[in-house]
Amino acid sequence: MNFFITSGTADYLNVLKNKNAEENMIVLNGLDNALLLHETPKDTVFSTPRRYEVVDSKGELAQHGFVVMNNIPVTDEGRPIFEYRFKNRAGLIENEPGFIAIRVLRPTNSDTYVILTQWEGESSFSNWQNSQSFAQAHAKKGGSGEQDAPQQTIFSGSSYVTKYAVYEEE
Repeated sequence: MNFFITSGTADYLNVLKNKNAEENMIVLNGLDNALLLHETPKDTVFSTPRRYEVVDSKGELAQHGFVVMNNIPVTDEGRPIFEYRFKNRAGLIENEPGFIAIRVLRPTNSDTYVILTQWEGESSFSNWQNSQSFAQAHAKKGGSGEQDAPQQTIFSGSSYVTKYAVYEEE
């Protein structure tokens, strides 16, 4: 599955979404920007998108709610390790109240993966952050003999989080 992201004003992106009503698109409003998400097995209608491949997904993206994107730069050598970790995650997030969907997005033209989660509202996301399943999912995992080996970083930079409300037409 392919995943594309473009930016612009919320009004313009909503017009673009409505022109392509048969496509799976969602408009997001952030503090100082708006995004249009497009999930499809085909190519996109966007002229200059950020391009991703879906590595892992659970749930269906909805036309409502709150979206959190964890943007994580990963080295070329670290990609297989990073993807393995997500493909073999416990999956506890899916059982959290207010969870809608998750997408693990592999970049095709940059080094920054996006872990996109969608929630019923910001409070659902906050409740998950304060839960035992969040603590378990984000605990440092060690294995036999790992502490003896030098710590290899798979990250090429600092991660950052962006948050959005799904744009809902009136």
